[in-house]
Amino acid sequence: MKILVTGAAGFIGFHLTLRLVNDGPAVVALDNLNDYYAVSLKGARLERLGDVPFHTIDIADLKALDALFAQERFTHVVHLAAQAGVRYSVDHPHEYGLSNLTGFLNILDVCNRYQVEHLLYASSSSVYGRQETLPFRETDAANQPASIYAASKRANEMMAYSYADLHRLPATGMRFFTVYGPWGRPDMAPCMFAASLLRDEPIDVFNHGRMARDFTYIDDVVECIVRLLPLPPRGQDSAPHEIYNLGRGEPVALLDFVETLECAMGATATKHFKQMQLGDIEKTWADTEKLRSVIHYTPQISLEVGIERFVAWLENHRELLLESVGA
Repeated sequence: MKILVTGAAGFIGFHLTLRLVNDGPAVVALDNLNDYYAVSLKGARLERLGDVPFHTIDIADLKALDALFAQERFTHVVHLAAQAGVRYSVDHPHEYGLSNLTGFLNILDVCNRYQVEHLLYASSSSVYGRQETLPFRETDAANQPASIYAASKRANEMMAYSYADLHRLPATGMRFFTVYGPWGRPDMAPCMFAASLLRDEPIDVFNHGRMARDFTYIDDVVECIVRLLPLPPRGQDSAPHEIYNLGRGEPVALLDFVETLECAMGATATKHFKQMQLGDIEKTWADTEKLRSVIHYTPQISLEVGIERFVAWLENHRELLLESVGA
């Protein structure tokens, strides 16, 4: 098994690459190191990856991707590179076309031409939009995305299905639900709230706190990916394509999350209550039965334990977090 991880300097990609290296298979890392958030954080993650072969390549560059695939002959690809951010996509929609659409098409193309045995790719819980039926199930229509980011991820699922159907490329989409933990993305609530608490600054609480997220700890997410990796969809009578929710299956009210973080950090936040932001959805909640039936595991680390681990990481990386969130 020879695995390519795209977006390896990102939050999930970094943790997955570390895990795969420790498990033993040959791993190659790829990232374009863009400046959507602090490059210093991405660089610090890469330093932790040590001698893992790393390529600074933009997935929108088909020629560079083709050369890499021709050289390395990957058997498996975990595609996590993308332009992230629901709220960012409201004001910067064009940035999502190049990476999330053209770039993903390039990944499908090279995976097909170089006969990759299994492509796993990142989707998002955002594809469910504002539907009111909870919990979210993979069989839900998911045809009313509330942001361009969500629309691009739903498009990825449809593009992957078409390649699976036309070319028999085994592909698995992973709908991630609010992943958090050490080395997390500085544009997401856990890091932003923690930085505000460290600076003794107020935090913005949107929709007046009437929000909930299915917070999922990073180690659980990595465990699910590792278990899915050797299980390509067979699709004997249909396209070899599957989609799974990767969430803990337990929504947490936003104010409860803030309180848990406050307790772990020994601080109290001043809260500025605001209206719902464009593109946001009020509640996410993953049905995890399909995932459990295949890999016999679902995310299980409680919010309290996950936050404790995150805060323990903060003790040694306080300045890195503050620099990243302030960038």
